[in-house]
Amino acid sequence: MIEGEYQGFTVELRDRGIGLFTFTHPERLNAMSFGTRRDFVEVLKMAQIDDDVRVVVITGSGKGFVAGVNNDPRVVEAPTLVPDRPDGRHVPINLYGQLVHYSHDSTRAIRRLDKLTVAAVNGYAIQLGLSIALACDYAVAARTAKLGSATLRMGWQPDEGGHWLLVEHLGVKRALDFLMRKKIVSAEEALALGLVNEVVDDDKLLDAALALAAELADGPQVAMRLLKRAVYNAAHLTFDQAAEDIAAKTAISDYHLDAIEGSVAFRAKQAPEFNKWLTESE
Repeated sequence: MIEGEYQGFTVELRDRGIGLFTFTHPERLNAMSFGTRRDFVEVLKMAQIDDDVRVVVITGSGKGFVAGVNNDPRVVEAPTLVPDRPDGRHVPINLYGQLVHYSHDSTRAIRRLDKLTVAAVNGYAIQLGLSIALACDYAVAARTAKLGSATLRMGWQPDEGGHWLLVEHLGVKRALDFLMRKKIVSAEEALALGLVNEVVDDDKLLDAALALAAELADGPQVAMRLLKRAVYNAAHLTFDQAAEDIAAKTAISDYHLDAIEGSVAFRAKQAPEFNKWLTESE
């Protein structure tokens, strides 16, 4: 069971197997410490293998979704899965390791999930926060949310993989423009750019994200998880490679209990009851 309080966030298991991750440091706009990033990665791994979890929703408290990182060594949070800050001197080779094992893993862990993910962007999604939102399969933004990388304002790089995610969403020229001009955009602008799927009033945000998550959770989980991976794969494969990939996945999903249920329900002109295999094993 993944429910609990961790460094910088809590996890609650809602109906239909919705795992709700909420960042809990509004006083710093939920900027993520070393410990928060490590706990976040570990709990996402736990969510992957927890059959009670079907969909993950990620949101923040207060005015921030996630406004970058907080590397202040004085930040101490408990309880913890790992120490809040790794040992090491401030030298380039150590920074490289911190980026690979702390910053990159936060977004990589989201993308590695076979289960679908929804970002409920409640406020400032800056730097790492933007990347977390883009790494999710869906993003619903509050009307007052602000999204941007803006790392060049401090002379920094989007070193959590933010440049790759922006290229994925915007293409090379628009990603360059977004990064080089240090843009922080409104929710409506983010929607027009394709960075989020939907914009809702602030007081409707969590309800909208949870409703979307419930819709996804009611779908045939095995087929959806295989299809999610196939779609992401297709973006980087040739047509023939993508066709072979989906064929291999179809050979699994077409013989699954959900496919049998779907076929029977379709012929009977009834709504299918997917995921009986999950509920019956609980």
